[in-house]
Amino acid sequence: MAFFHHIHCRYTGIRGFKSLYTGAIKYQYMITEKAKFRAKVLVFWEKHGLQATLDAFPVKRSALYLWKQLWEAGEKKTEALNERKTVPRTKRKRLWPPEVLEGIRTLRALHPNLGEKKLYPLLQSWCESYAVVCPKPATIGRIIKDLGGLRIYPQKISHSGKVRKMKRQRILRKPKDLRPNAPGHVVALDTIERFVHGCRRYIITFEDIYTRFSFAWGTTSHASRAAQEFFALCQKAFPFPFQFVLTDNGSEFKKHFDDALRKLHLVHYHTYPRTPKINAHVERFNRTIQEEFVDYHSSLLLDPNTFNRKLIDYLIFYNIHRVHHAFQNKLSPLQFILTSPSSLTSSFPPESKTGCGYTSSCH
Repeated sequence: MAFFHHIHCRYTGIRGFKSLYTGAIKYQYMITEKAKFRAKVLVFWEKHGLQATLDAFPVKRSALYLWKQLWEAGEKKTEALNERKTVPRTKRKRLWPPEVLEGIRTLRALHPNLGEKKLYPLLQSWCESYAVVCPKPATIGRIIKDLGGLRIYPQKISHSGKVRKMKRQRILRKPKDLRPNAPGHVVALDTIERFVHGCRRYIITFEDIYTRFSFAWGTTSHASRAAQEFFALCQKAFPFPFQFVLTDNGSEFKKHFDDALRKLHLVHYHTYPRTPKINAHVERFNRTIQEEFVDYHSSLLLDPNTFNRKLIDYLIFYNIHRVHHAFQNKLSPLQFILTSPSSLTSSFPPESKTGCGYTSSCH
């Protein structure tokens, strides 16, 4: 790092300061502690001799001569004694029969991006037909890396007719440190799928993680428009504003549902694939509502309007009277909200004394 004269400081104009500054930077950042130790040993050797050096320092004779050779080649500069990379200049290469390499290329082309463990049984049959040894799964992975990855990306055709690589859509995942600290801070949604006499029906569920206030709605559609309409109902039923929305990666929580969250400036978090435990609270509510209500009224799902009228009665019981395990089986979700500090209940709508849409049932 050179010292530039246009930098003005109290030492500007002092003779020799540029060399001193450059040397200090070089000594501090470019010379390692091991190089300093080696230089110290070599200076001691020149002054006191070889045998005294071997007795004073825990170093071998061959190491001393190697350090001295490097030191003299570097004009006795300390940085010449810095450690060098120990990576071999000539590395060994994996040598496998061409039949094995061709088999891996062919199988990866037939089955795009198949992993080495899944590829191993297929490659075994291939190698047996050519009477060659089949590499183990770990070696197959290394060979694939040597061959450039052999990764095939999905393609799409742009509006101009060009074929382009389709990039994976990036979505926000739930942070590990996300903890609800107020009503509406984190709300979760999920979907229950049921078959009734050959007809497919869906129940979209909602839960506020902090208060355990829950809501659900039966529908015949699995589209994002249905999830969007359900979320609007949740906003009316729950008396607090939302901040973070947590869902899985289902198609019902895409497009229209996601657009609605963007318009409301809400953060939409997704769980990781095949990890329902990340959204464990609403998954537990799914089990509860199925065991306590849906299993006994599944035939009503053929007529969603009748099913939802019955479901509303159960949700009123669930949120107002049924005690929750999260509150040591002493309070229901609505009782927990009412026993919270007044700052939390101050946002209730004036026409409802409890924040519940069915005011007459709450008295």
